[in-house]
Amino acid sequence: MLRFVQKQQSKVCEAQLLFAANVRRIRLEKKLTQEQVAEGAELHTNYVSSVERGERNISICNIERFAHALNVPMYVLLQRHEELQ
Repeated sequence: MLRFVQKQQSKVCEAQLLFAANVRRIRLEKKLTQEQVAEGAELHTNYVSSVERGERNISICNIERFAHALNVPMYVLLQRHEELQ
């Protein structure tokens, strides 16, 4: 069950933070810059940065864009890291 975490006057769910951590981890593993991910996802660099900080509750369409830019299946971006091992 997901719970909500209080963060700067707005609620952020664990899935949002998990997605943010996975995007950043995978991007760094693939030695990509935020600019490269933004270009591949056809999104603004500031948007990619705010997603990585867990500040955005993004749409399924943008999850698909991130998956494409990182060359991973969409579900990987929402999987707990320990489940991958």
